Amino acid sequence: MPKTLKLLAALLSFLLAALALPAGQAAAQDSAGDGQGGMVVATREAPPFAMKGKDGEWHGIAIDLWRSIAADRGLDYRFAETDLDSMIDGVADGRYDASVGALTITPDREEKVDFTQPFYTTGFGIAVRKSPTAWLSLVQNFFTWSFFKAVLALSALLLLVGFLFWLAERKHNTDEFANSARGVFSGFWFSAVTMTTVGYGDKAPRTVAGKVIALVWMFAAIIIISTFTGMIASSLTAGRLAGAISGPDDLDSVTVGSISDTATDEWLTRERIAFSGYPSVEAGLKALHDGKIDAFVYDAPLLRYLVRTGDAKDLRLLPGSFGRQDYGIALRQGSPMREPIDIALLRQIRSSEWHEGLAQTLGQRD
Repeated sequence: MPKTLKLLAALLSFLLAALALPAGQAAAQDSAGDGQGGMVVATREAPPFAMKGKDGEWHGIAIDLWRSIAADRGLDYRFAETDLDSMIDGVADGRYDASVGALTITPDREEKVDFTQPFYTTGFGIAVRKSPTAWLSLVQNFFTWSFFKAVLALSALLLLVGFLFWLAERKHNTDEFANSARGVFSGFWFSAVTMTTVGYGDKAPRTVAGKVIALVWMFAAIIIISTFTGMIASSLTAGRLAGAISGPDDLDSVTVGSISDTATDEWLTRERIAFSGYPSVEAGLKALHDGKIDAFVYDAPLLRYLVRTGDAKDLRLLPGSFGRQDYGIALRQGSPMREPIDIALLRQIRSSEWHEGLAQTLGQRD
């Protein structure tokens, strides 16, 4: 009898262990299946919302917010660095439990994951090169090939008209138009002062042919001087106008850079604004600094932070922002953690510490 009881006890233990195995496997999968337990939170560098220090530790606006939420809810977690696409797809397919950073809530992303309440609302910004001072800009544009071409064209025309004066006057008015190179210069001088209506009176045609040429030249000069004035004005302002960007309405006439497969990409495409794609904000700002593009468009707070703290002192961010972006934390669809995380998140972003931190990090209150 005792042996029978022992066999029954062993069989019962085996059955209980077999039933407990799937539950244990499920529990391991709920912890993201990484073998380390706790939540796996995806992120990527997006200063100042997510930044990785030299020691490998993560910090930033969104990272610090998540730490506060996790402390409030007693969540165990670890960060995993990935790219932007995987921050969404990784949560959707179960590789990650959440994604934290400068993650814009969009309809396409909402179809794959659930987002928390927005913790930061912003828009797109436009970074451009700083314009030189007015006098420096004038000097720079003055010494351009367009300006010199206009001067050479006018000089050639004055020389041609002066040569005609000289041909008409060189035999009958040698005192004023000598039959030599000096006489050609006298013709050039006469055509110049006639065109500008200065009329010093030191030179004057004496022959009929010379007077006819002078009469025709007087009327033609009125049109020519107006045209030349326009050419000079155009050459002096062309450079300034080409780089004059005051807002999104000017983007379709300049070379633009941004980051592909982002909310900014969607907006630029919708507005039919062509742009060159760059792998990161830093790479785009470097291209802007090097003169490869005229403007770089991306999330306003990221541009504001990098322009303010970067080495390129010749860049600036245009005032204001356009469009709308809401940053949120991505969770798996139907995640039971969404409601408690939302409560903790709303509690944090309503605090004075949150707003003080934004002002200190971004350089302005949002």
